Amino acid sequence: MDLSHKSKQHVNLITQVAEDLCQGEGFELVHVETVTWNRQTIIRIYADKPGGITLGDCAAISRQLGDLLDVHLPDMGGYRLEVSSPGPHRPLKKKQDFHRFKGSQIKIETRASIQGKKRFTGTLEQIQEDAVVIEVDGERVEIPDLQIYKANLAGR
Repeated sequence: MDLSHKSKQHVNLITQVAEDLCQGEGFELVHVETVTWNRQTIIRIYADKPGGITLGDCAAISRQLGDLLDVHLPDMGGYRLEVSSPGPHRPLKKKQDFHRFKGSQIKIETRASIQGKKRFTGTLEQIQEDAVVIEVDGERVEIPDLQIYKANLAGR
C-alpha cells in the first residue's frame, strides 16, 4: 500500500470518528486535514456550533478524540492533534454550508475559468441543485458545483 493511499484511509477514518464525536456532543465538524511538518504528522480538526466554539469546547473535543483515535488508528504512529474554530474564513464544503451562509460574502476558486476568471469574491445569492450564484460587482455569476475547487467565507 503506498503512503498516499494509507494517508487517505487515515483521513477518512479520522473524519468518520470525528464526525461521530462532534454530532454526539452537539458540534459541527467543519473540516479535517493532516499535514506533515518537521517529520511529524499534525491532525487538524475544525469544529463549530451555533454561537461559536470556545477554547474549552476545543479542549474537550481534543481529549475525547485523541483517545478515540488511539483506539481506532493504532497504526497511525505519533501525531499532534489540533482542534480549533474554522475562524472568519470558514471553508464551505457541503451544500448545507452554502445554504447556511446565503447572503454572506464568500470567496470561490474554480477548477477552470468562468467568464475569464478563476477567483471570485462576492455575495452568495442563490443555491441551486448543481450550482451557486454569487453577485460580484453588481453582476450575477453562476458557478457549477463541479467547478468549485475551494470556497470560503470572506470574513465575518
